[in-house]
Amino acid sequence: MKIISFLLLFTICVMPLSAAAEQVFHSGNNRVSVLELYTSEGCSSCPPADRWLSGLKEDSRLWNELIPVAFHVDYWNYIGWSDRFAAARYSDRQRRYARSKNVSTVYTPGFILNGKEWRSYFGLRRLSLDDDAAGVLKIRIEGDHITGSYTPARSGSDSVTINIAILGFGLETQVKAGENRGKTLHHDFTVLGLVQRMMKREGDSFTVSGGLPDVSVAAPHMAVAAWVNGHGDQTPLQATGGWLTK
Repeated sequence: MKIISFLLLFTICVMPLSAAAEQVFHSGNNRVSVLELYTSEGCSSCPPADRWLSGLKEDSRLWNELIPVAFHVDYWNYIGWSDRFAAARYSDRQRRYARSKNVSTVYTPGFILNGKEWRSYFGLRRLSLDDDAAGVLKIRIEGDHITGSYTPARSGSDSVTINIAILGFGLETQVKAGENRGKTLHHDFTVLGLVQRMMKREGDSFTVSGGLPDVSVAAPHMAVAAWVNGHGDQTPLQATGGWLTK
């Protein structure tokens, strides 16, 4: 009976990314904003920011105008609690923003809106979104395979990178050490897996094909987020995404 239960649990964990029917997500021509949160379960200031980000599930602009993503950084792991969602590459992403002067310094909780530091979380928390023409980004998911295309609104870079993230929702952690010891933390929009690929130029558009990212932790609910940026600049140009069905 224990073996059967284990096999059933394993099947449930892997099915969200491998058994879904074909799904298509696409932006309009106007820009879809990307709001990045850099957070950590080892940071006592982060749970309020995590809760605020979770509230964006009810925002009418979700997926069509706004895509939030939460990157868990690993640089607080040394103070007593190892964040299971953290990855060095997410910390490096935030540091690259700092090196490019897009953010003042590396800290948590830290928000970046469309590639620039967003300090309004510590004030009025007003999300003013840029709706300028940005071109159309489209992705198609079949099983564990994804294809995508991006047609810019205007000619520009000859090199475009697509970022594909699997987001987890309804995640819960009982923290047993560190600054949040004794707390039960809840997470949404958590990046559980990320791949970045160069897109191939085809006329006025860019295309890509490959596998979905592997996920570090199974989640009760998942979504996909995709955004594109130019060569050497992490600033999102256009984005799309939505809920993944099982």
